[in-house]
Amino acid sequence: MISHLDGLVAAIAPEGAVIEVGGVGLLVQATPGTLATLRSGERARVATSLVVREDALTLYGFASDDERDVFELLQTASGIGPRLALAMLASFSPDGLRQAIATEDVTALTRVPGIGRKGAQRIVLELAGRLGSPGVPAAPPGTGGPGSPGARAASWRDQVRTGLVNLGWQARDADQAIAAVEAELAEGAGDGAEVDVSTALRAALRKLSRT
Repeated sequence: MISHLDGLVAAIAPEGAVIEVGGVGLLVQATPGTLATLRSGERARVATSLVVREDALTLYGFASDDERDVFELLQTASGIGPRLALAMLASFSPDGLRQAIATEDVTALTRVPGIGRKGAQRIVLELAGRLGSPGVPAAPPGTGGPGSPGARAASWRDQVRTGLVNLGWQARDADQAIAAVEAELAEGAGDGAEVDVSTALRAALRKLSRT
């Protein structure tokens, strides 16, 4: 995973920027707020998230690690892909999203293009407590948050779910595949052992390819 870029800003466009690192110009998609912090011809550091699809590798850039972590956590909710997650961060700061979800402000969430009332209600339901409190940075997907009960046990599931969603599968299909292979994986890992994420991802992909 490419976690950040540190290089010269070669160009800025309405939806992204080109950052030159080691003689290679890398295009990153970003929100207007992030792009506003960049200056063409100047050096910049942006946190990044790499989204893998069958036909493309797309880098998304952010002004902070917290914004990047929120972007990735948003995509663990059903129906939210990278484009919609980016649109949410174009409309809200990370703390603004935390506040809207914590207070169940469905009306505020529906102001994001592409989110209807039912979608906003689902987002509130699925992400409640996962983005952290306002002023507290989000825990990266898969960590479950510092000190949270069962965080270690749940980490492999979150990572596999995120990986499947990033590969283009619907979140509900990813959840069903994880549930279908979980018992087999737990047995193979042995009592008290953590399930290997790469093994779990391959098993879930095999399950999805048969359905």
